[in-house]
Amino acid sequence: MKNEDMIKDDTAMSSNFIHNIIEEELSSGKVKSIQTRFPPEPNGYLHVGHAKAILISYLTAKKYGGKFNLRFDDTNPTKEDVEYVNSIMEDIEWLGCKWDALFYASDYFGQMYAYAVELIEKGLAYIDDQSADEIKATRGSLTEPGTESPYRNRSVEENLKLFEQMKNGEFPDGTRVLRAKIDMTSSNINMRDPVIYRIAHATHHNTGDEWCIYPMYDYAHPIEDAIEGITHSLCSLEFENHRPLYDWVLMNLDDYAVERPRQIEFAKLYIKDSVLGKRYLKKLVDDGVVADWDDPRLDTISGMRRRGITPEAIKDFAERIGVAKSNSIVDRGLLEHCVREDLKLKAPRKMVVLDPLKVVITNYPEDKVEWMDDENNSDVEGAGSRLVPFSREIYVEREDFEMDPPKKFHRLYIGNEVRLRKAYFITCNEAITDEDGKVIELRCTYDPETKSGSGFEGRKVKGTIHWVSAKHAVDATVRLYDNLVYREDENDDNSALIFNPNSAIVMENCKLEPSFNVEPEITHYQFLRHGYFVKDSKLSKPEHLVFNRIVSLKSSYKG
Repeated sequence: MKNEDMIKDDTAMSSNFIHNIIEEELSSGKVKSIQTRFPPEPNGYLHVGHAKAILISYLTAKKYGGKFNLRFDDTNPTKEDVEYVNSIMEDIEWLGCKWDALFYASDYFGQMYAYAVELIEKGLAYIDDQSADEIKATRGSLTEPGTESPYRNRSVEENLKLFEQMKNGEFPDGTRVLRAKIDMTSSNINMRDPVIYRIAHATHHNTGDEWCIYPMYDYAHPIEDAIEGITHSLCSLEFENHRPLYDWVLMNLDDYAVERPRQIEFAKLYIKDSVLGKRYLKKLVDDGVVADWDDPRLDTISGMRRRGITPEAIKDFAERIGVAKSNSIVDRGLLEHCVREDLKLKAPRKMVVLDPLKVVITNYPEDKVEWMDDENNSDVEGAGSRLVPFSREIYVEREDFEMDPPKKFHRLYIGNEVRLRKAYFITCNEAITDEDGKVIELRCTYDPETKSGSGFEGRKVKGTIHWVSAKHAVDATVRLYDNLVYREDENDDNSALIFNPNSAIVMENCKLEPSFNVEPEITHYQFLRHGYFVKDSKLSKPEHLVFNRIVSLKSSYKG
């Protein structure tokens, strides 16, 4: 399936409180059309929480026949990079979301500067010479009001002159800022004369060295929305306390005093035992805890893509979570359930032995090869079948043999008979060990009357195991991934992380049935008994396949 076809029905997102608001506004005539946007800062790679936000804004716009913008909020040149811009566009396209227009906040730097001049001229902004630490110390607390800056009552003329000098590069970084003049006693700390411009002599990825002053996010964001004609600025709950400032900026600009976007907040996505903040993700990358942003153990979109999680599964996950007004923690099992639901009808099923133990069928002819018919996916009508070679020497899973079997162990042990999937019954007669006592080979015999599909109705066996012909086996590396971290306190973003030492287990010398070598276009598979796997997009080569486990077959999710 092509990525752009992932969202077959643009109105698929179920109704929610945001849609109820929009429908009421459309009915009353308050708005005539809908326009939304996704405004990432290009300072890192996107994660699954961003995927939820993208889908909410994209599907909302499409449900009401509106438009959806992608806009890079690139107002902080010291943390942003073209690498992140490119990765974000790739991730959004992979999700199947198409933007109607692409913008950069930096495209509006001239207009933002002009609007800042307008606020100064209205007596609503001033230049402050205090340092960042001094400003922070005078902001007050949740129970104590802030203290006014000694520069708060500068004249309009002086503020205009100083602001122009800031723009012209006449002052060093950190020596002056432009602050909105609102209310230092406000119960909302965000309204206590927030900084709206700072000096930063840094080269910008889009504007180069044209500017040495840059707008702050809370000032720039509402202006960007308004310039683009965004009707509904959909964002996560962390911005709820910033909404009064969002409205204040626009209400005090002549161009938007009457008509302006409406900010609506929804619950942020939290997944149990996961790291989703870009700041924390970047630290994991920078500290070398993970190889890169696309490490399959990360819940970045690129990491999930490399892990083999499909865009369809992510959309289903977002749908099942819904759009709520209060934050909650989602069980990772729900995401894994969505992955299984998607792949069980897509992924062909193959026999793969991860930890091979050789079996020699001593009474099977040495040069004989039989081709056994096996279904590609028994859950999908018309999925067809393939021929799997069977020979005298095969591989089985080491865990399918026990020298001293526990009760109710129905697989291979000395004297026991099992069924080989789609082949014959075999009986284990002897186990060969090395000098350390490790079993290195089994000697078995087969019953030629018990061939699968022959109609044999004799004795029954309780155990059925899978296998791969040793003569025809394809060697591969398989990576078994698990949670990277566990949190001590799921309700605290700063909670200590406990790292899982078994988050990535690499298994070399795995044995695959030969059909893997004739299907280069297929990427996702179900390995029988083991789970769903994907070819690693970076490491897998035709001459040596590398697979990542996406999820196991068993689910603990009880939703």
